[in-house]
Order: sequence, then C-alpha cells, then structure tokens
Amino acid sequence: MLNVRNGVFRPAFHWYFNYRSYCVNLPVIRLPCRSQLRLDHLRKQPSAPSVLPTRTGKLLVLSKRRELNQYAAETIGRWENRPLVSQGWKHNASRGDHFIILQQQGHGPTPDISCNFQSLGLDEELVSILNSIGITSPTWVQIKSIRNLLQGKNILSTAETGSGKTLAYLLPILHELKRSKRSAHSSLPRCLVLVPSRELAGQIVSVAQNFCAKLQLTVQFVGGGLGQTAVESKLGRGPIDILVATPGALWKALQKDIISLNELCYVVLDEVDTLIDHTFLKLTGDILKHIKIASSPSDLQGSEKMAQLAVIGATFPNGTDQVLGKITGLENITTIKSSKVHFPLLHVQQTFLRVKGSEKVLELLTLLKKQQLGSPGSGVFIFCNSSSTVNWLSYILEEHGMKHYRLHGQMPARMRMNIYKSFQKGQKEVLVCTDIASRGLDISRVNTVVNYDFPFTLQDYLHRVGRVGRVGSGEHCSAVSFVTHAWDVELVQKIETAVRKHIMLPCMYINTKENLQKELVK
Repeated sequence: MLNVRNGVFRPAFHWYFNYRSYCVNLPVIRLPCRSQLRLDHLRKQPSAPSVLPTRTGKLLVLSKRRELNQYAAETIGRWENRPLVSQGWKHNASRGDHFIILQQQGHGPTPDISCNFQSLGLDEELVSILNSIGITSPTWVQIKSIRNLLQGKNILSTAETGSGKTLAYLLPILHELKRSKRSAHSSLPRCLVLVPSRELAGQIVSVAQNFCAKLQLTVQFVGGGLGQTAVESKLGRGPIDILVATPGALWKALQKDIISLNELCYVVLDEVDTLIDHTFLKLTGDILKHIKIASSPSDLQGSEKMAQLAVIGATFPNGTDQVLGKITGLENITTIKSSKVHFPLLHVQQTFLRVKGSEKVLELLTLLKKQQLGSPGSGVFIFCNSSSTVNWLSYILEEHGMKHYRLHGQMPARMRMNIYKSFQKGQKEVLVCTDIASRGLDISRVNTVVNYDFPFTLQDYLHRVGRVGRVGSGEHCSAVSFVTHAWDVELVQKIETAVRKHIMLPCMYINTKENLQKELVK
C-alpha cells in the first residue's frame, strides 16, 4: 500500500520511518586530510600482478621485491608511471632497502677497431709512441676531435667520462707543434691547457711528458700553492711548448707580467663546466681576454697570431653555451657531442643502499673488508661532501687498521700533489676524498667508487661514478651509494627513472650564482 503526498509516492510501512531516523543518527567517522590523500594515492597505484609473467634476458634493475625488477629489453613509455624501488625511501620504514643497476655490456667507451691513428693523418712518430704504450685504436670522440682540430677548426667536445678526451685534443696539438717551427727569439708558450685543479693538471702534464720527451717538445705546469718565486723559475727555464695551468695561478702571473699569451697557437678549456661555474667564471673570462681566438681556419694563416680553441667536458649542462658565448665567440665552432652524454653510466654496476646516518660507517667497513685490497685493480675511491667528513672518516679507518690516503681542498697544494702521486703508484689502495678528485682523474687500477655522502647534484654523481669503467680499466667496476637524507632520495629517484625509461638525467645546470640562489629558495 502506498500513500501519495505532494505528488510523491511514499511507502506506508512503519519500519521505513524507523530506518530513516536510524540513518540520520549514524556516527560520522572523520579522517585527517593527510590520511585521505594517502588513501587516494594508494587507490591510484597499479597493483602488482598476483602471477608474475615469465621474462627472459638480462636484468637491468635488481631489487629485494621481485615485482620491481626490470629487464634490459623492457621499454617503458616516457609518460608511463611505473613503481620505483626508491619511491617510499623518504619514510623511515624503508631503511635497509636497496636496489642494483646491473652492469650492461656495450655501454662503455670502446675503441673503434675499424680505424687507426695513422689513417687520421697523425705524425708517424706519434703513432709509434701510441703503439709502444698499447694504444692502437682511437675512440669515437678521438676520431672526431683529431680530424676537426687538424683541419684548423675550433671544437666544443662533450663525451662521457673515460672516453679518452685528453688524448683527443693532445694528439693533434702535439702533431702541429712538432711540424711548425718556433720563432728563434721567442720562449713564450705555444699551447695553453686551462684546468680547474692541480690534480687534473698534474695528470695532463704526466700524459703530455710521455710524448714531449721523445718529440723534443717541452711541457710546464703552473698551479696554486707554488709561490711567485717558484712560478717565475718554472716560466723562465726556456721555451714552453705546452703550458698546463690553473686559473688562479695563471691570472696572478699575467697581472705581474711574468708571462705573456701573445704567441699562443692553441687554447684548451678542459672540464669546461667547472671552469665556467661561479667559482672560476670571472678568472676564466679575464684570462681569455688576453688571448686572440681565431674564428675560422683562415685566421690561423694570417700574420697576426691567433689561437685555435678546444672546449672539452664530460657534461654539457643547460646554459653552457650561453655562458661561454659571453666570454668568447662561439659563432664558428664545431660541436662534437656523444649520444651517451648525461645518460646513466650503465657499464658500471651501481648499488643504492637506504641506510641511517649512524649505519654508514659499519656498511663502509663491511664493504672494505669484502674488497680484496692489494690485488690488481682493487683501488677504492670514497667520496665525502666536506673536508671535515674526510678527516673524521680517516680517523675511523685508522682505528680499524685500514691503510688509506685522504685528499681534500683544505690541504696545502704540495701535500695534495704528493698524496695523489703516491696513490697513483699504488702505495695504498683507498683514497678518502672530496669532489676535488672527481673531475678528469684517470687511475685505471681503481674499480670501486663509494659515495659515503651522496653528491649534491647529478653532475657530481656522473663525475664520481666516471672514475671507474674507463678506457683501459678492468671489466668489472662498481659504485656503491649510501642514501640517507630526503634530498638524496630525490636524486636517486631521478636516476632510477632515467635508467628504467632509458632517458638522460634531468636538471643538468651550471653552478652559477643565479642557479645556486634558486636552489636555496627551494
């Protein structure tokens, strides 16, 4: 039976009214906004399949949870959201979790056996020296750089770490210096290689001396910490064919008229992303104002002495060309850029451990004890973010009987050079250091990098990992990173995403004052 009231049919059963009053008096459960957002987020997450599909091939990402593993042949769309191992690492419950980016073959810098140095037009004596030290085939970046420099072109060369960029610019320069005749009354340098650190300068000088001693050419080094008397002595010893210098020391020598750059034929800016960051930009610009740089090969043939330019780097952050354009002309420059620049270094096995800050020492000691220190290719770089952490960690290793060196920018320049040379000779297998050792240094016997402190930027991460897996180094190389802070997790998530989607790392920028201010605001 139904009653009609105001044109609406309503049930006449008495229990309807009781039910309605019951519903009105139901208790209300209120959830905090954070919990509601968390529930909405969980509902949107794709659930893992109850039965995992059978897949074959080589693993790319290995984790504790099998459903988060990924094979190298898998492709993920750029806009596809897939769960990350590091997705929940900002929560304390994630401590102890880890994942590994497994080493992939064919991703590292390899020589091109279809080409040789003689076919590139290099001097026969240079080729003979290369063969005597076991270098017979050039890498891709060496082929491109040598050909363009021999044609008189200015180059901007960017390639992944360990691909042989030093020889890529040294060989054609040595070739031309050997062929051209020096003015009988001039002792001024004919080639300038500008680098950001004494350690990198020492390495370049060591490589150049292997050739210069046999080609009857001279190489000289000027860096910070030597003192004015020592600099004057070095620059007054006779004709200089190749001058390797750091910006600060060279600028002081120019201001005091100890040296002139009027006879330069070549200028090389090595590790350019560091030379034009906020620490060196003004010095680099002031030095280049003293040099006449050729804009085309025809300028090299004129009566006025002009220099050929080579800009070299392992990373090419956003804004590099704009900053370079302000301090030197880039209208006619040949760009040589590897397709692998800014991509994760997949020829190096990379392990990420989510740990508490108080657990890092124990993890490090365990890792070092597993490492077969003393055997060939067993060297270890341990990177920290500050000099104080390097000193503190050094004391800890001493207490546990771990022989090691420490290296950071607060040490006197001569001490740093002696420590680096001793480590190169293999007197000790462990080097605890800051990022002062992350740029350009090539020690083939090092096979492990440990990020005790996770780096502040993705550029620094690439440079640190790039200390291993270089041309001529061992096959198995690894990097282990301790992930502690929330800002560490954000960088790790970007690395994991880039690896899974096979894309380059994002947010690569130059450390200018403007960019640093933006980061501080964030």
